[in-house]
Amino acid sequence: MRYTSNCHNFALVNIIYLNNMKMKKLFFCLAFVLMASANTIARELIPLTISREDKSPIGHHTPKSPIQPPTVYIEDYALSFITGHPDYILNIKDEDGDTVYTTTVYSAQTQVTLPSTLSGNYEIELVMGYWVFTGIITL
Repeated sequence: MRYTSNCHNFALVNIIYLNNMKMKKLFFCLAFVLMASANTIARELIPLTISREDKSPIGHHTPKSPIQPPTVYIEDYALSFITGHPDYILNIKDEDGDTVYTTTVYSAQTQVTLPSTLSGNYEIELVMGYWVFTGIITL
C-alpha cells in the first residue's frame, strides 16, 4: 500500500511538472506573439493604385494577368518594403503635384527614410518601367 501511494505521488509530481512546462511554453509563445505584434502595430500599409505611363499595347497583346502593387508600409518617416521587390523610382509629390523628393529604391533595400523636413499629405509614386503605383501618405 505504501508503495502504491509513492507511485501516485511520483505520477502526480510528474503531471504537475509537465503542466508547468506547458504553461511556461505557452507563456513564452504568447509573450513572443505580443512583442511581434507590438512592433507591427505602429506601421501602416499604404494602399496603392496601379496605372501605366505608356498606353501602347504590351507586345502584341494585353497582359493576361494583372500586375500586383508592391507591399509598402510607413512608420514615421520610414518606408518599408518586402524583400525581393524589383527596383523602383520613388517620387514624393506635394499637394500641387510638384516632386519634393526622389530616389531609387534598389531591390536589395527593405527600408527608405524620408526627409524629416516633410510635413503634411503627400502622394507617393513608385515607378517600375511603365507601371506607376500611387498612394497617399501623411507625414
